[in-house]
Amino acid sequence: MPNSIYGIGPANFLRLPGEAIAGAAVMLALPRRPRVVLAAVSGVVLAALTLLNWLDMGFRQYLGRTFNMVLDWTLLGDAQSYLEDSLGRTATLAATAGLIVVVLLMFAVLALCAVRLSNVIARHQRIATRATLIAGVAWVACSSLGLEIAGVPLASDTTVAAMHSQTERVSETLKDEAEFGKIAKVDAFGDTPPAQLVPDLRGKDMLFTFIESYGRSAIEDPIMAPGVDKTLDERTEALTKAGYHAKSGWLTSATYGGSSWLGHSTTLSGLWISNQQRYRTVMASDHLSLTKVFQKSGAWDTVGIMPGVQKAWPEQSYFGLDKVYNAFELGYKGPKFSWSTMPDQYTLEQFQQRVHGKKRTDGKALMSEIILTSSHQPWAPIPKMVGWDQLGDGSIFKPIEAAGNKSADVIADTTKSREEYGKSIQYSMTALTEWLTRYGSEDTVLVVLGDHQPIARVSGNHASRDVPISIIAKDPKVLDKVADWGWSDGLRPAHDAPVWKMSAFRDRFLTAYGSTPHPKKG
Repeated sequence: MPNSIYGIGPANFLRLPGEAIAGAAVMLALPRRPRVVLAAVSGVVLAALTLLNWLDMGFRQYLGRTFNMVLDWTLLGDAQSYLEDSLGRTATLAATAGLIVVVLLMFAVLALCAVRLSNVIARHQRIATRATLIAGVAWVACSSLGLEIAGVPLASDTTVAAMHSQTERVSETLKDEAEFGKIAKVDAFGDTPPAQLVPDLRGKDMLFTFIESYGRSAIEDPIMAPGVDKTLDERTEALTKAGYHAKSGWLTSATYGGSSWLGHSTTLSGLWISNQQRYRTVMASDHLSLTKVFQKSGAWDTVGIMPGVQKAWPEQSYFGLDKVYNAFELGYKGPKFSWSTMPDQYTLEQFQQRVHGKKRTDGKALMSEIILTSSHQPWAPIPKMVGWDQLGDGSIFKPIEAAGNKSADVIADTTKSREEYGKSIQYSMTALTEWLTRYGSEDTVLVVLGDHQPIARVSGNHASRDVPISIIAKDPKVLDKVADWGWSDGLRPAHDAPVWKMSAFRDRFLTAYGSTPHPKKG
């Protein structure tokens, strides 16, 4: 069995499995008791490898990578929560129970099948011996000659290869954990005095805003791009009329299809955080995050607007946020839009009322980290823009949600998923830029970017991991500082605009705005 959905085909199953031939030879040589035990163990191992193959298929389809058996078990709980938000609790519980039954049956049935097959071999030893020899010779011949069917080798050793791959993956994960711990202790700006951190942004209200699943595909895919590009051009024009200007480029995200927190933390830490263990390592470290830079400087009040956070969030300390507003602290009384707890427009209005629009008496500017969630899969239903003065407690969205698409219908249709994904990006960018033109000032500086590409079913099987990033400001001096970056004018980065690794952004940003490196070597 291949470990990719797109690798499944008849040719993959018309093969001679070398492991089965070798296993038959071993069974012929063993007495009854060890033979039965080995057969049962072999069946369990085969079931375990089949389960890992299934997980690889799912992870490739949604996250663009294989399953890591050391780190990724915790993500299954997140997947269940996502399904519950998207499809409802009853459907999720039924699906979960059904999946557990299937997995348990698979282990039991494959173990029993292996035992039964070993007994058949033992009862017909002469015929089994001849068959094993013939199959072995055929396997060697096919392997030596490189015989194939539809591009697939006839001689198969995929089970051994899968076991080897899983073993290597575990070993590499454990080594990576130790090596990354050392890397995280080194920080080019770790010992920089507060007065030497981003001096060129003093007095500016800084907004670091992540748009969920906003990837390069939204701007360049033939299905999504026409609508998204039109919106970006229209919003660029609206910003220009309001006195704002933007520069845009590309960042290569550390994640794909999901695990948004890896993209957020990679951008803000300046470290390549591509798995959960790296994330835990950084969150427990004193490596300086970009948002904490503003807190450490003493010149900014810091706040997080996190409508996707629905439980305790100890990461607040690492990111240097004085106050965090989670999903339950923004006063929303309207309906959820699938996974998204509230529309982005409502989130931004609450940010204005609770934080940005309030007069600060301590003389400090404001630094905010905002996570917008309306473009989170499954992209159904999608909110619509309403009058900013009509938002109230969010109840106005009830008829909009009720009239929207059902998530189950969109999930099942690839083309519709792409179309609705594009619309969700249009909505999020419209809400954010309307907020800026309505409430921004001469001292507002907005950094907006995507956290990762959407899932492979939407972005394609060979899509890049690039996401757009823009810096928007009225003060021309702000954009002059990044003039040598080669970024495109406006909200839409050119196809050939510079592409950096997401982890490079922190240090480039700090350097551009006058921060003096004082390395901390750990």
